[in-house]
Amino acid sequence: MEPLRIQDRTFQSRLIVGSGKYESYEQMVACWEASGTQCVTVALRRVDLDHATEQRNLIDFIDRERFTILPNTAGCYTGEDALRTARLARELGLGELIKLEVIADDQTLLPDVRATLEATKILAGEGFTVLAYTNDDPVAARALEEAGAAAVMPLGAPIGSGLGILNPTNIAIILSRASVPIIVDAGVGTASDVAVAMELGADGVLLNTGIAKARDPLAMARAMGQACEAGRRAYLAGRMPKREFASPSSPVEGRFTD
Repeated sequence: MEPLRIQDRTFQSRLIVGSGKYESYEQMVACWEASGTQCVTVALRRVDLDHATEQRNLIDFIDRERFTILPNTAGCYTGEDALRTARLARELGLGELIKLEVIADDQTLLPDVRATLEATKILAGEGFTVLAYTNDDPVAARALEEAGAAAVMPLGAPIGSGLGILNPTNIAIILSRASVPIIVDAGVGTASDVAVAMELGADGVLLNTGIAKARDPLAMARAMGQACEAGRRAYLAGRMPKREFASPSSPVEGRFTD
């Protein structure tokens, strides 16, 4: 199966996994391994990037030979704050890859599309590889691509909700118009949600809470990885047409006779 390509980066796994809400860093890493992911996203506001304290932090647990770090600007409520956070990450050696997230509302955690669009233009102009988080609006997705996003990340449902893919029709429209990777981000609750996204033709899925808050996170991580691969294979295989009426699965002509 072909890898996921985002500009000059290539990933054999199409699943991106987050780093929050786990019981321990050890559990977090074990879940990454079980999922098969090669790219993990880290909220920069949760990381002591300067190592101001002696305590080990999240970055210290990431084997950068095995996992690509995708820094994200989660927790930023203005474009200016997101720009500052992305630039700080680059200055501290985390590179140009960035998940851009600007939140408009602290109750719904829905994205501020206008601020995200402006920040995408600026960061892309500064050489960042921007993966832009947005709502499931095809118009917004197209605008972000035109602004220079290397990948567009429409939400499946609100962050942390576990509601799954609420609007598959809009996701399908976004996919039909895109010329950059489309990675469904947020709202995934279980493996079937991943499969739905991938069967629609999504290039990848980003998730976190669905694993971290499962009853058995390790088992769910494994299931998420398997669903991502199965959904992609099903999409490439092409599903049968839907029919309004039944169609016999056994032939009705040419039967064997005695």
